[in-house]
Amino acid sequence: MKMLVVFVILLHVSQHALAVVVEVHSGEESVLLPCQYSGSIPEDPTVMWRRYDIDPKIVHVRQEQDDLKGQNQLYSGRTSMKPDALDTGDFSLSLRKPQLSDSGDYTCTISNIRAERRVTDVQLQVKDSQVEVEVEEGVESVRLPCRTTADLPADTTVEWSRSEPELMMVFLYQNGSYDLERQNEFYCGRTEMNGDLLRTGDLSLTLKYPTDRDTGTYICTIYTAGNTLREKVVLHVRQDKERFPSWATALLVLLVVALTVAVGLLVRHYFMPVYKVDVDSGAESVHLPFKTKGDLPEDVRVVWTDSYSKVHVYENGSDRPEEQDPYYKGRTEMNEDLLRTGDLSLTLKKPTDGDTDTYTCTVYNREGNTLMKKQVELKVKDCHVEVDSGVESVQLPFRTTGDLPQDVRVEWRTRYTNRKVHVYQNGSDRPEEQEDDYRDRTEMNEDLLRTGDLSLTLKHPTDRDIGRYSCEVYNKEIRRRKTVVIKIQARVEAGQRRVLDEATRQRRLSRQLEALEKDNFQVPDPAAVLS
Repeated sequence: MKMLVVFVILLHVSQHALAVVVEVHSGEESVLLPCQYSGSIPEDPTVMWRRYDIDPKIVHVRQEQDDLKGQNQLYSGRTSMKPDALDTGDFSLSLRKPQLSDSGDYTCTISNIRAERRVTDVQLQVKDSQVEVEVEEGVESVRLPCRTTADLPADTTVEWSRSEPELMMVFLYQNGSYDLERQNEFYCGRTEMNGDLLRTGDLSLTLKYPTDRDTGTYICTIYTAGNTLREKVVLHVRQDKERFPSWATALLVLLVVALTVAVGLLVRHYFMPVYKVDVDSGAESVHLPFKTKGDLPEDVRVVWTDSYSKVHVYENGSDRPEEQDPYYKGRTEMNEDLLRTGDLSLTLKKPTDGDTDTYTCTVYNREGNTLMKKQVELKVKDCHVEVDSGVESVQLPFRTTGDLPQDVRVEWRTRYTNRKVHVYQNGSDRPEEQEDDYRDRTEMNEDLLRTGDLSLTLKHPTDRDIGRYSCEVYNKEIRRRKTVVIKIQARVEAGQRRVLDEATRQRRLSRQLEALEKDNFQVPDPAAVLS
């Protein structure tokens, strides 16, 4: 009843949520309708996407798995959600091949048999228009137009991208500055935007020295105030055939061949093989290797990144911890004499399953150009704890770096239902926040902040406790996470095992005799069947 009251209150509050606007051009590969849920997942949850101006109204349904029996046929085979949506709270819907008829208002809800909560309203606008720009090869620059409303918020993000021949980041503006680390090398040094773009709303991109290789479709994506807006620009760069006679083409081919050979030698010299590293959750540390030529210049910048953020930064002879993501704070280190030895390997302390990712080490020169790059695939195995039924207690291990700040909050939760198992904050446990099922059944170490041992002891475990548990520790400066899986096995005494084995033998004999009699065979001696 307590859970029901909270769920209904959240439902009432959510009715006033503002719709998110998403714009996309027809013909795009897909569009994402965002829906992020931060509340507690109820028992037997159902996530449903609806569109009320069509019949039937159902666009997509997710329970334990997708349930598309009542889906409107307009969306058949075109919708999907992330497999772990109910674990992460990311209920976003991917819609493939958006069409003009897909324009409309979409509603994302979560419900169980007692109540339903509206999480997000999304207004999708599928546009058919596009801007086409033509220019001759050899001009100084070309302008790809993109305009929106003026006086944009300071947290606006602008992405210029290109999807063919492969997905490329052409230009990225976020957090009030240009982010050139994610820019594709093909556009390095050839792009710029207006300095006062947020004030004017002019998000046009200037592309310098365009060639026929720049011909293609460019997308300007604006993320602002929870909305996503897109503009499509098709660029055609015409070649001037008069300036390129056949003899020049032949010479160019020879130059390309020579350049290919030279680049191949350069790549072999500077790029190391891709490594795959496996480690058990709970290991003291893991080594991400990258060794290259020694005596590197003093002004190089070395950046380790994962798929989303900076893991470790080294520049001007020292580490730059202020640039790394809080998730890795205090957990990374590199060799002191890395410039002399060329050993750019990274040590990651106290790895957990949350660290499983592909890590990239990039070395830049003073001008920001890439000198070398290396990727390491890290897989941290889940932590599984198996105990016999009837044991006094079970420990869910989580050890991280010690001397944690006094203001960190530690939360143990169930992964699927998001129920609070144990909460620690401001130097003491918070039993008033945990679910009743776990009251007086959990405890943590007294000096956990000093030691970094955030392990949880769960007393008198039963079959109801089987499942995945997640521990998160965080404050404004750090955040870390680990998952532990509990398995409970039935304990069988030796005498019971003999009784079970005999019962199995008798059932097997009975089934075989019944089959023989059914087929009118002469029934053999039971001892022979058992042998």
